[in-house]
Amino acid sequence: MTDAQPPADRRLAAQALAANDPTGWFEPLYAEAAAGNSVVPWDRDVPNPLLVDWFRTADLPQGARGLVIGCGYGTDAEYVASQGIRTTAFDVSPTAIRAARARFPHSPVTYTVADLLDPPPAWLHAFDVVIESITVQSLPPDVRTTAITNIANLLSPNATLLVIADIHRPTDTTGPPWPLTRADIDTFTTPDLIQVRVETVPRPDTSGRHRWRAEFHRPASA
Repeated sequence: MTDAQPPADRRLAAQALAANDPTGWFEPLYAEAAAGNSVVPWDRDVPNPLLVDWFRTADLPQGARGLVIGCGYGTDAEYVASQGIRTTAFDVSPTAIRAARARFPHSPVTYTVADLLDPPPAWLHAFDVVIESITVQSLPPDVRTTAITNIANLLSPNATLLVIADIHRPTDTTGPPWPLTRADIDTFTTPDLIQVRVETVPRPDTSGRHRWRAEFHRPASA
């Protein structure tokens, strides 16, 4: 009997991290999935219920410029666009972006390849609402500060940031994912990015775990 193989995401992440390439495992994972050799564990057919629920009370102007980080196959991005948001969505994986465009051939979303650790300069302070859902936790902790700083820099004055992430537990030792602590959530707060509220909400599955859902606001004078 042979030892069980690790899940594809952890196997590929270990290889990428050994090569000092913290985002280098996403494209191989999506490529394996496209070939039918693995699955993308966060893929789902419906938008994240924690995102949908947040939009019920979110006060966002029609036509606001929105960005969805680490969009994968695009399900959340399509929902954001359906709420009247002019939506750009990106992923570091070209295969994921091709798949998103194929799934939604008539989409109003602008899908593009980009890296959160090195975002396009044109995106600096360019978006009125930014959605970060479980992407930061997919990156190793040693690049977390860079990722969070880059996210904050995407927000225009009078912009809103939504963060959804798994809650770190003492038994969480091997990633991905690397769930976030409350201190990690608080790191999003800066002198010009105000923490509006931080909630702990049950995950939309049967795991029994909870997630952070945190909202931040950059004042118009920032």
